[in-house]
Amino acid sequence: MRRQTYRPEGSPGDAPYSPAVRGDKLIFVSGHVPVDQETRKVVEGGIGPQTRQTLENLKVTVALTGATFADVVKVNIFLTDMSEWAEMNKVYREYFPSEPPARTTVGTTALANSAMRVEIELVVLAPEGHR
Repeated sequence: MRRQTYRPEGSPGDAPYSPAVRGDKLIFVSGHVPVDQETRKVVEGGIGPQTRQTLENLKVTVALTGATFADVVKVNIFLTDMSEWAEMNKVYREYFPSEPPARTTVGTTALANSAMRVEIELVVLAPEGHR
């Protein structure tokens, strides 16, 4: 297999990107944001709930590929306020409690919606035999 795309149910079909793309042994997961998939609204409550929602959204996409968070090898996090790093990290640790993946966290001035405080993208090892 050279390339396969994955799109969770309910993700915007007209968006000019794929939520996840597998290229042989790696899966590249596009940046996910803290949007509740049922209401289609940005979750409220600050960086903690937004980080949790973002990671839950990522879990859905990663599961479509046959992988799990144990297969994640690289994480890139974008925060609109670096002073919230510790609070974001507290939630993040729940999802990667041991042997966490490599990670970069970058401060940015804005995301696609001004209510969003976090965006996270992943690189995942593709499971053997899953297409």
